[in-house]
Amino acid sequence: MPWIRVDLSDGRTQEQKRKAAAAITDAMVEFCNCTPESVSIVFQDVSAENWAIGGQLLSEKLRAPSK
Repeated sequence: MPWIRVDLSDGRTQEQKRKAAAAITDAMVEFCNCTPESVSIVFQDVSAENWAIGGQLLSEKLRAPSK
């Protein structure tokens, strides 16, 4: 019974999450030999203030001027 957590930056639409859930479920069925009903997926929206990449908060990276 797979349980999958997907962390995403804020801003994805319900339609994008619906399509992602279908694709992830299909992949688990194909590659892990499980039923679609056994696949649980949790989408966790994370704000840019709570996500860091390369030691810098994403909110700061987004505000920084491009070089």
